[in-house]
Amino acid sequence: MKDLTMTLPTYQDVIEAHDRIAPHIHRTPVLTSSYFDDLTGAQLFFKCENLQKAGAFKVRGASNAVFGLDDEAAKRGVATHSSGNHALSLSYAAGRRGIPCHVVMPRTAPDAKKAAVRGYGGVITECEPSTSSREEVFARVHAETGADFVHPYNDPRVIAGQGTCSRELMEQTDGLDAVIAPIGGGGMVSGTCLWMSHAAPETAIFAAEPEQADDAYRSFKAGHIIADDAPQTVADGLKVPLKENTWHFVQNHVSDILTASEDEIVAAMKLAWQRMKIVLEPSSAVPLATILKNPGVFAGKRVGVIITGGNVDMDRLPWTQ
Repeated sequence: MKDLTMTLPTYQDVIEAHDRIAPHIHRTPVLTSSYFDDLTGAQLFFKCENLQKAGAFKVRGASNAVFGLDDEAAKRGVATHSSGNHALSLSYAAGRRGIPCHVVMPRTAPDAKKAAVRGYGGVITECEPSTSSREEVFARVHAETGADFVHPYNDPRVIAGQGTCSRELMEQTDGLDAVIAPIGGGGMVSGTCLWMSHAAPETAIFAAEPEQADDAYRSFKAGHIIADDAPQTVADGLKVPLKENTWHFVQNHVSDILTASEDEIVAAMKLAWQRMKIVLEPSSAVPLATILKNPGVFAGKRVGVIITGGNVDMDRLPWTQ
């Protein structure tokens, strides 16, 4: 397996990624809401990756990795570990190229995401809901298959792919004072940092995280990576820790990390459903929750809000539990 540790993608990598993945993704819309503008005192521009292929932004990075493989490597397929959106996105991209995809997923991952992985042709091996179990089981699957490891977020190909989201956002808006995205492992935030630091260095970058899985927040304040093994939060896509590549972008380009409680996340998710008529998954509601919690930070500013996904288990809506 190629060692991708501290191999940082470049601005040019994002440009090439966007050309490579264009046939396989949606150019997702940017929506506005006078209700949320009035509520927050800011102008919010929602980049709707919940309307993306496979229902999440992660199809960008996954497609960049899959379609960047040479033919010999592609024959062995791809493999990863993921709680959901990267798993189904990599399965989608692999299916588009006609190659195998092996995925290690926590047994507690939403059934809707497991069904989507299998629907795209991915082969699932389950693990316990902890980082240590995930990595242990994946090491076995990877050794058995010899497939190309596409890390959910620490892979430079993935980070470059995620950066295409911010490229589109800047093309679709007339300048922004700030951009905010949810943070778990940091792939989307890193891609945002990569693009914005070159294309719009004056734009502040914020990350949003659940209080109950706030290792990125604590890492940011401490100045080094702090990793939790198995945090518990309704935002299932944000349970993983930062890694070397993503930490580089976070510590060098993020202005601040804001957190929201479980109740605040669910309330923001429900409010977006009610007022904007769009489906957000809990992880995607965290940025809106932090804006509602900290209106003074964003009041009077033009703010890009990256809605990262809309893959929700309709039988387990958080406000019905």
